[in-house]
Order: sequence, then structure tokens, then C-alpha cells
Amino acid sequence: MKKATRRSLGAVTALSVGLLVACGGDDNNTTEIEDGNNNNAGEAADNTDNNADAGNNEDEATAEAEELLEDSTLVIASGTDMVSWDIHDHGNTSTEAVHVNVFDYLFKRDSETMEVEPHLVADYENVEDDVWEFTLHDDIYFHNGDQLTAEDVKFTFDRVIEDETLSEHSRYTQLGEIEVVDELTVRMNTDGPQPSLLNRLGATGAGILPKDYIEENGMDHFLEEPVGSGPYQFVEWSRDDRVVLEKFDDYFLGEDFTDWDEVVFRAIPETSTRVGELLTGNAHIVTDVPPNEWERIDENEGTRHINAESNREMLLITRQSEGVATSDPRVVEAIDLAIDNEAITQQVMQGSGIPTRTRVTPGNVGANEDLFDTFVHDQDRARELLEEAGYGDGLEITMQAPQGRYLMDSEIAEVIVGMLSEVGITVNLEFLEWSQFVEIYSGNNNEELMLLGLASSLFDAAQNLDHYTTDSPLNKGRMDYSNEEVDELFEAALVNMDPEEREQQYKRIQEILAEDRPHIYLHSINMNFGVSDLVDYEPRQDELYYANEVTRR
Repeated sequence: MKKATRRSLGAVTALSVGLLVACGGDDNNTTEIEDGNNNNAGEAADNTDNNADAGNNEDEATAEAEELLEDSTLVIASGTDMVSWDIHDHGNTSTEAVHVNVFDYLFKRDSETMEVEPHLVADYENVEDDVWEFTLHDDIYFHNGDQLTAEDVKFTFDRVIEDETLSEHSRYTQLGEIEVVDELTVRMNTDGPQPSLLNRLGATGAGILPKDYIEENGMDHFLEEPVGSGPYQFVEWSRDDRVVLEKFDDYFLGEDFTDWDEVVFRAIPETSTRVGELLTGNAHIVTDVPPNEWERIDENEGTRHINAESNREMLLITRQSEGVATSDPRVVEAIDLAIDNEAITQQVMQGSGIPTRTRVTPGNVGANEDLFDTFVHDQDRARELLEEAGYGDGLEITMQAPQGRYLMDSEIAEVIVGMLSEVGITVNLEFLEWSQFVEIYSGNNNEELMLLGLASSLFDAAQNLDHYTTDSPLNKGRMDYSNEEVDELFEAALVNMDPEEREQQYKRIQEILAEDRPHIYLHSINMNFGVSDLVDYEPRQDELYYANEVTRR
């Protein structure tokens, strides 16, 4: 139910501006202040010279970008570095965006429709509800020259099924017992019927590993010098700086599969610096561009801004462990009601987001669209709930947030702090560098609230909702949420081969979660890129960067 009023929007807009000016926000706001100072009288002549030289600078930037093209090098710059070469132990989309160029998958999503289709698989059959057979192409080779066979497929999935310490373990146990039928055929005897199996075989953690290479050299060596079967092979990883890949000439889809001999993924946390690299021709694509940079990119000759839908949502994790203030459902409801998601998406994000009360966005199997593009906001009721919970004199909690990982993440965090203060909640805001954030999140050391963006590579509610079962490692120790009906519905839906009934089970789970609020949903995020006019690029909804899908103009 939408309850936001024009008055609250105006109040929040003023609050947002005040907070961002006072706190400085991220690097974007600091840069704006510094640029403003350049208008002092003593620097007027310098500004005139800068304007006169603008044409020369644009020519130089174009020349830089063209030189990269001549070298057949594609450069993509994002706000964070990848976190690991371990395909089974990261759960991170920005890492998977690099992995998809080095590792190949049995199935892959079409770039436009997001429908899953065979990739390494030449043929497959669902023999019974819980038995699948897959036959591989016979001309697939790893970067070290070894042929990719059924043994590699079994080795890959046996590893993640058997090792409970791996972050992707719980998402692959359903694959059950895996048998090698012959050199190119593998049989999966799944743990009950698996309606989302093909999606799972094209999702995060499903890249195929080289069995012999790892067994001969060890996993530690593999993590230093990874080998895959994808269109690009590893050259260098300079942590927190860049990943360099080069074209794999023996790729099974042929040499003409891609335009690029080299691909460089650069990590540039500061937005203004990242955009600057685009404008000066040192990058062809830059990610996570905030609204205050869109005009700068569009007005620059040779670059353009692109806005596209994603499959990612911003949300607040609420720790519901016993003894924590947010274990009281009245407190988490008050927090939800205090946050005006329409104001955040329209005033802070300039329309680059859609308010939501569910994690399952349209386009995913099982989406409950009644809970999408809607929000609740009622400050008076929030105050009443806090009073009922015993916090009429105020409540103090801590919120952790990343800085520079997601679109406007630090600004959103600051605005939420202001909104909660209006109902009597004092928030100690802790900004964390991405590597520190991942460490705290992975170690379940989150405080009462944690701001996070979650995406789904499965495009099926099975992945979006796997956080909420009582025994899920994504829940236990982090949220400590438990609802018996959610557990029963989720387990039933996982093996339900009736698509209509399964969809209703997932929709009911979403209704429960909207009320229980283990996650307080904020909004879906639109992706925003800066792109050189020298290349053609259409963003994928799954946020993955397949270098071969970027082409020369």
C-alpha cells in the first residue's frame, strides 16, 4: 500500500541534500565541492584556458581509446575488484562477471531473453523426474590443452556438493549423485525432482573446473594460476587494481567468437575517477555511474550514458537473533515504515530504481508482482510501534554499509539514517570498504542492520528465497529468522514439477516475508554505465560482462 505524501517527499529531499552536503557522501560529492572552489577569482584565467583546451582534450581522449582498439584491448572499469578465482566460494556477481570469460558452463543465458540454453552441452535428456543425462561437445579444451570431459563435470560438482565450507555448497546439494556414463556423457541422479536444474547449471558456481590440472598441482596453485575452458585465459591478477585476460585461440566456438585479443577488468572505487578514465579514453565501459555523472558523460564527445534494468535489489538485513532489538517484529516493522522508498528512488536515485516489497523481481520464475513497485511508509505508525516495543524514549542501533559497491549506496545509507532519526531511532552508521564488508558478511558479524544488494543468477525464486529457511547457511548466524510455513513451502516448491502450483508456493512465501521482514526490501536497482562510442554494448540483466558481446563499432 502506497502511503507516501508530497509533504514527506519534500521533507526527505531537504534532508537528503543536507546530509550529503554535510557528510560529503562519497568521492562524487567531494569532487563537486573541489570543482566549485575552482571558481575563485584568482583561478578564473585557468578556467578559461581549460575551456579553450576542451576540444584538444576530447581529441586526445578519442585517440587513447582508438589506440586501445588498435591493440585489440577492451577495458571495463568497475567500483570493486573480484574476490577470488574459486568458482564455488564467492557468491559475488562482480566476481562472476569476470569468471564467465574464463570458465564455461553447461548452460548459458541468452543475452536478450535471459532464457537458459545449452552451451557446453550438445544434447541432454530428462530421463526421469530425478534423472538427467548430458552429452558434451567433443571439441572443448581447457587452456592448458586438456580436453574437457565428463570426468571434469563430475569433479566440479562433486567438489561443491561434498565440501560444506564452500559458500555455494547449499545451492548444489540437490544435484545428488553424479555418474560418468562415458567420456562425454554424465548422469545426474538428483535429490528428488529438480524443476530449476537447467537454470542452476548456468548459474554462479557452475563453471567447469579442470580435474587433472587441479589434482596434479593442487587447489592453491589453481587459485594462483586458474585454468578454464572459456574464450579468455588468465594472464594476471593485481589485487585491487586489475585482472588481465587474453584470447584463447583454441576456443571451441572458433577464433571469430570475439573481437578482442585482450580484456582488462580494472577496479576503480572512486566514481569520479572511474568516469574520468572513460572520458580520457582509458576505459571503454565504466559501471555504477551515479546520476550526477550522467550529464557529464552524455555531453562529452565520444561517450554515452546507458540505463538498464537489473536483477538486483537493495535491502537491509535485519538481525533477528535473541536479545537483539531487531528480533522484535514491532521494531523491524517500524524501521520499514520509517523508510520512504519512493523518496529514495525518485529524489536520491533520480528514478534509477523501483520500490519493492519482495526479492523476486518480474522476470524470475515465481515472482509475486503484487509486491513489486509498491512500498509502505507511515512515520506515525512507526513511532507507535516503537512505543509498544518499549522504545518510546528512543532506540540506538548500528547499520553497516558498503561504499562504492552499489549505485548511490553511501547516499542511500545516509538518507536512511536521517529517516530513522525522524521516528526516534539513532543509527550508528559504519561505512566499510568492500573487502572488509565481504569479510564481515561472510563471517556473520553483521550488526542490527546491514545494507546489501542481492542479485539472482538463477532467475528462479528458488535462489531468491533460499536465504529464509531456518537452517539455510545464508540465514543461520546472520539473520536467525525462522518461520515453519516458509520452511515447508520452500522445501515443497524445490521438488514440485507442477509449474503453476510451484509458482503459488513461492508467491505465498513472499507474502509472509513481506510481513516478517528478515530483509527489509528497498528497491530494485537500474544499472548505469558510461560507454565509449567506439564500441557497441547492451547490458545484460544478470550483470555479467561477456567480453565477446561487446563489439567494435
